[in-house]
Amino acid sequence: MAKFAANLSMLFTEVDFLDRFKAAADAGFKGVEYLFPYDFTAVEIKERLDDNGLTQVLHNLPAGDWGAGERGIACDPDRVEEFREGVDRAIDYATTLGCKQVNCLAGIKPDSVSAEEAHRTLVENLRYAAEKLKAADILLLAEPINTRDIPGFFLNRTEQALALFDEVGNDNLKLQYDIYHMQIMEGDLAPTMEKHLARIAHVQLADNPGRHEPGTGEINYPFLFSHLERLGYDGWIGCEYKPKTTTSEGLGWLDDAR
Repeated sequence: MAKFAANLSMLFTEVDFLDRFKAAADAGFKGVEYLFPYDFTAVEIKERLDDNGLTQVLHNLPAGDWGAGERGIACDPDRVEEFREGVDRAIDYATTLGCKQVNCLAGIKPDSVSAEEAHRTLVENLRYAAEKLKAADILLLAEPINTRDIPGFFLNRTEQALALFDEVGNDNLKLQYDIYHMQIMEGDLAPTMEKHLARIAHVQLADNPGRHEPGTGEINYPFLFSHLERLGYDGWIGCEYKPKTTTSEGLGWLDDAR
């Protein structure tokens, strides 16, 4: 049976962030994920997890100034020290929260940086993070993201990501496969997931167009859920979508998928 995690950065935004844990549990979710925990103490978040019987499934490494439009710093050669400090900070949070996987956002290549230098920096940063996280028993993920929503995002296709992982050369680095992003960038969802299942540690979903809940767009989610079950995928599926109305009103798809 599929395990669905509520993404609290996008779901239940009708209430304050710390209240979303209870809202997710009340809706039947057993796991949660979100972009970043760093605006709160790890102890505050852990209390909400424990009070509501939730598993912390995923959060991201620090990714620069999100409010200013930054979407990761891992490919920026001028911010390697900041990236490494962020790895340590993420480990501290993940350890307290019992979170066993952390995602790295590659970021947008600065105009002043060549593609070759950005690639080299990303490889070195992923290599550093994978080793540090491995010592803490935490899996590192990296995620291709579509360049329509985030123009210039440096990591944007499945094969590109896997070739990058081969270059990094650490088995503690796996793919975060976001169905929504990859539908936009390359399609061919079911064959891609089947071909690379062993390297996929986390799946995320949203429908297209609109990035709303399953059933609102073109993606055949009942088929994909059955497909993942047939393949034996046993990881979490993160619900990283923007509800078309309210979160609760849009959860009918989840009842059908369980």
